[in-house]
Amino acid sequence: MRFLSNVLAVIVGLLLFFVVGFFMLAAIVAVSGGSKVETVENSMLHLNLENVMLVERDIDDDFDLVAMGSFGNIPTVGLNQLKKAITTAKNDDNIKGIYLQSGSIFSGHAMLSEVREALEEFKESGKFIVSYSEGYSEKGYFLSSVADEIYLNPLGGMEFNGLSSEMVFLKGLFEKLEVEPVIFRVGEFKSAVEPFILEKMSEESRLQTLSYLHDLNNFSLQKVAESRSIPEDRVREINAQMLVREPEDALALKLVDGLWYDDQVKDLLREKLGLEEDDDIKSINITNINKTAKSENRLSRNRIAVIVADGEIVSGNMEGAISSEVFLKEIRDARKDDDVKAIVLRVNSPGGSVLASEVIWREMSEAQKTKPLIVSMSDVAASGGFYISAPADTIVAHPNTITGSIGIFGLWFNAQGLLNNKLGITTDVAKTGEFSDFMSASRELTETEKNIVQNMVEDGYEVFINRVAEGRGMSRESVLEVASGRVWSGVQAKENGLVDVLGGLDDAIDIAATKAGVEEDYRVIYFPEQKTFLETLLSEFSKDVQNLYGQFRMGSAYFVFQQIERAKKYEGIMVRLPYDISIQ
Repeated sequence: MRFLSNVLAVIVGLLLFFVVGFFMLAAIVAVSGGSKVETVENSMLHLNLENVMLVERDIDDDFDLVAMGSFGNIPTVGLNQLKKAITTAKNDDNIKGIYLQSGSIFSGHAMLSEVREALEEFKESGKFIVSYSEGYSEKGYFLSSVADEIYLNPLGGMEFNGLSSEMVFLKGLFEKLEVEPVIFRVGEFKSAVEPFILEKMSEESRLQTLSYLHDLNNFSLQKVAESRSIPEDRVREINAQMLVREPEDALALKLVDGLWYDDQVKDLLREKLGLEEDDDIKSINITNINKTAKSENRLSRNRIAVIVADGEIVSGNMEGAISSEVFLKEIRDARKDDDVKAIVLRVNSPGGSVLASEVIWREMSEAQKTKPLIVSMSDVAASGGFYISAPADTIVAHPNTITGSIGIFGLWFNAQGLLNNKLGITTDVAKTGEFSDFMSASRELTETEKNIVQNMVEDGYEVFINRVAEGRGMSRESVLEVASGRVWSGVQAKENGLVDVLGGLDDAIDIAATKAGVEEDYRVIYFPEQKTFLETLLSEFSKDVQNLYGQFRMGSAYFVFQQIERAKKYEGIMVRLPYDISIQ
């Protein structure tokens, strides 16, 4: 076994050497030989988003990350880079249109809607958008439906059958392992703990899930109906009954304009560009067109600070999360910077630690006293994500944002049965006081311990309610009516007073500039500062190596190990969304 481990280590070391060497060479070439990029006459922007993940921000280096991706991971593109490319193409006379390939794109609904809105604005210039794919997912078709013309491969498929959200329940697993989840919660809708204690959704959980799913689906269907000039009732019927089962169905129902192959679409693009049959099509990608973009108000001292809070909320300083230590500093620095005239917090989070949320809330409250503070909600801004948003002057959410979930829960695991009966392990303890081994995982909790934690959870809930009431200018009773851990769509949140404006990040920035009185003279600066491409590459490569080695050492058990490691994060008191929402 040691021999195999050593061999694997040598292979990994050699691979790392060659990979780092390659990208260092590529970086040198890019720096030394990089010339100014310019668009060419009579060309088009090629948006190839097939199997790409849309994220809040991506690296601003000179590499085409959409094409390259990372080792073993899905290629990503930042929402800001993608919107910038579309806007730049709209204003460039050399760009005559967009060739859109986004049949299968990985994204939340709110971010996808912001891209779609950017494409709608592009169409106002009179330039064309042509979409083609070998197959369309539900989200991929929603985005592609904005195109003037949509084409599908003759043997391709289209998923157009509505939305679903499936939960995984672990009660049976814990029973087999003889591990007892110990639950503390407030609110009838706080279903974050249900996967640990139930075998199916509670009625409350099903109610809220169906409610926001219908809202998200209705929004998508309205947009499709509008773009395709099909009566909305007919689109709903097609969607509800899954009437698109063969490619010919999509054509007959007018959801696509033709069943074509790639070469036929390329001929159409040549026609739109006024080219001859054998002429090369000139196109530019996202990375390169953004290099041609002119910086607006580059010299302006008036700044709007956009702080991107993306991930779970945790204490300390953890990479890839909304770490309280990092975001406290970012908000405080923006608050004290005289050049920063307003702050926009872009939130994409299911929540997390109640303590970390409180730390960030405090700094947000202090910032709100000194300058305009706007929150822009992305795909998800729920539970702790709403907690940190509450102090804002204005909260902007997209109609299909998932938000709310104003509730709190605690979770602990009693592993006595697993240790004693499954593994033959027993424990004993010597302690100086009655509670010195408070909430030990090797035994059942006493009633006194349960009462202590339940009181802590209820106290935390009261604080959460008061934070929302104070920030939103609502009475405590009004907040309680929309709390209890219930999840809302952006539309519903606007109706019940949790959100002020329906819109995207650009709308939030506009509101911030107006409140700061700098509408005509400001520049947008994003925080936290991002890693360079090489730093990100090495970090991602290190993670991939760890996963590879873990799979090598543990085999199929590595997946279980990862799930256990993740469950550790949910111990203690949390303000978090009910499970990880995955909408299909």
